[in-house]
Amino acid sequence: MKHPVDVHVGKRVRHRRWMVGMTQQQLGESVGIKFQQIQKYETGMNRISASRLWDIATALDVPISFFFEGLDGAETLSASAQAEARPQGDLLVDKEALELVRSYYAIPEQQRRRLFDLARVLSDAA
Repeated sequence: MKHPVDVHVGKRVRHRRWMVGMTQQQLGESVGIKFQQIQKYETGMNRISASRLWDIATALDVPISFFFEGLDGAETLSASAQAEARPQGDLLVDKEALELVRSYYAIPEQQRRRLFDLARVLSDAA
């Protein structure tokens, strides 16, 4: 059975990997493991050891604490209680949202601010 903390850490690995535009293959090569192992880490199927998490954090250029951000008491709930407590449309698992965020930050800052203002106006009008 997957431990909720392992699932959370795996989601954060996947989230950061997507944000930097790295494939599972590339991350695996940078830490010396096969991409299949990265898949297992990202789903929470396999627990990431401390030394491997250190290597992954280094490869993804984030502090170890990044992978634990957002953890709270909800992780100790039963699976059914977690499903009910989970917000709809978890951005960490939505590939389209992650690609949108990555593309957004690739836009020069001045244009990005204009785009942000436009999005805010459009969402207020909806």
